[in-house]
Amino acid sequence: MRNPLGPVQRFVFDLVLATLPILLFAPSACSPPDASSGPQDLSGRELMAYVVARGDSLELSGEWTPPPGDALEHSTAGFAKILCSAVFLTGLDPADAAENVGYFTSPYADRAHVTDTVVDYDREEVRLTLPSGVVRVAKRYGSQGCVARPIGEDSVFFTPSIVEPNLPDAATTDWPMGDRIPDEPWPAEVDSALFAQAMEEGFGPPEAMTLALLVTYKGRILGERYGEGIGIHTPLESWSMGKSLTGAQIGVLIQQGAYELWQSAPIPEWQTPGDPRQEIRIGDIMRMSSGLRIKAPQDPDFDPAMGYPDHLYFYTGTVNSFEWAATRPQQWPPNTVGRYRNSDPVLGNYLIRLAVEGRGEDYHSFAQRNLFDKIGIRDAVLETDPYGNNLTQGYEYLPARDWARLANLYLQDGVWEGERILPEGYVEYANTLAPPWVADGRPVYGGAFMWVNGNESLPIPADAMAMRGAGGQSTTMIPSHDLVIVRLGKYKGSGAGGRALRSAMELLMEAVPPVD
Repeated sequence: MRNPLGPVQRFVFDLVLATLPILLFAPSACSPPDASSGPQDLSGRELMAYVVARGDSLELSGEWTPPPGDALEHSTAGFAKILCSAVFLTGLDPADAAENVGYFTSPYADRAHVTDTVVDYDREEVRLTLPSGVVRVAKRYGSQGCVARPIGEDSVFFTPSIVEPNLPDAATTDWPMGDRIPDEPWPAEVDSALFAQAMEEGFGPPEAMTLALLVTYKGRILGERYGEGIGIHTPLESWSMGKSLTGAQIGVLIQQGAYELWQSAPIPEWQTPGDPRQEIRIGDIMRMSSGLRIKAPQDPDFDPAMGYPDHLYFYTGTVNSFEWAATRPQQWPPNTVGRYRNSDPVLGNYLIRLAVEGRGEDYHSFAQRNLFDKIGIRDAVLETDPYGNNLTQGYEYLPARDWARLANLYLQDGVWEGERILPEGYVEYANTLAPPWVADGRPVYGGAFMWVNGNESLPIPADAMAMRGAGGQSTTMIPSHDLVIVRLGKYKGSGAGGRALRSAMELLMEAVPPVD
C-alpha cells in the first residue's frame, strides 16, 4: 500500500493530548489562597508556578542539552513504529491508523511531511520517506513487536525471539486463567440497570473511538464491549500503562530476592566513586523521583523552543535507551522533586535486564515466565529499541482482559491462586502518595509507576489507583469496591473517551456498593 495519508487539513495540539494522564489527576481550580495556605490550596496556574519555583530552589548545578538529531526525523521514526504496530499487531487499516492513533511520538502535523508511505505486508514493515530523502523504517521482529531502526540500518542489534505462553488452552480454561466465563447468577448487590447504563455511556459516542471497555467486580468480568474488528485477544495501544507493567516486573524481582525496594539502584554507569546518582534508590525511580536531568512535554516549565525532549527521544531516537537514561546527570537530589519523565521507567527496565541476564536467564521471556504465565496473560507484546531493550514506558500492546488480570493481581495484594507474586507491602507502596509529589502540591502519583486519586479529582474513592497512558488508555483499580475498569481506544478519541469514562465511573459508584 502506498500513500494512505492524503492531504492534512488540520493541526492537533499534541502536547495537550499527551498530558492527558496528568490532566485527569490534576488539582481542580479553587479560590486564591490566603497567606497561610499550602500548595494544595493553589489554583491550577498558581500551582504550576509554585512547582516551578520549588524545583528551581532545589536544582543542582548544570544545564540540560537536547538529544542529537532532527526532530522531524525522530517523529517520523515514531510514526513508522506506530503504523507498524497498528497494522501488524492490532490489525488496523493503515489509513485509519495514520489518521487516528499514536500522536504522542508522531505529531499529527508532522505526518503531513511524509512524501511516501509503504506498508509492506510480506515483510511486515513500514517505510516512510521525507522530502530530504531520509527513510524511516519500522519492522515487526518476532515477539518483540515492531521496532524502528536507525537511519541507514537494515537490521536491529539483537536476535529477535518468539516467546510462547506456557498456559493451557484459553478456550477450555475458566477466567481468569483462560477465556471461559462461568455461568453465574448476577450479583444481587449490583444494580444491573445502572451497570448496563455505565457500560453504554463508558463506551461513548463514535467520536470517543473506544476499542475496549471492560469491568470486573470481585475478579469476575461483569461487562465487556469491543469496537469493530477488536476481540478479546487483540493487542491494543496502551502507552504509559506499560510503566506500571515495568513496576510489576520489578516487584516480581524483589519477591524473588534479586533486589530490595529501598536499596541504591545498581546502575553500572553510576558506580564511579563519588557519583551522586548512587543515592538514587529503586523505590525513588518507581515514584518518578530520581531527579535526573531530562525534559518532558509534561514538565511545568517545558518550552518547545528548548529542543527535542528526552521523554520522546526514548521512543524515537533509535538508540540504546538504557545507555541514554543511565548517562543523564542529576538535576535534583533524589526523593525531593516529582516529575513525570520516561527516564525512570526506562531505568526500571534496565534494572530488570541487569537482574535477569545477571543470573543467566533470557531477558525477553522473563515477563512471560515470571508474571504473565502465572496470571493467565497470553497476548502481551513488549516492544524494544534496536538493542532489544524493552520500552514498556509506552511501547507495549495488550488486550483489555490482560490489563484486567494484572489489575486484579494488585487488588489481591499481589497474591494469585495462593502464590505471592508481588512482595508483601508492595501494593501498599504502589498506592501510597509519593512524598516529592505531595510536597509539590500534586497528590497524584504513588509507587510502582501508579497514579493515585489522592486529590479525588475523579468521581471515585480516594483509595483508587490506576495505570494510565496517553490517548485515553487506562486501567483503574478501586479497592474499596473490588472493581477494575479498563478503557482502551484510538488516540484521536481521547477527549470524548475521557468524558465517557468519567460518566461511567459516576454510574458505577451508584451501581456497585463498597465491599465488606
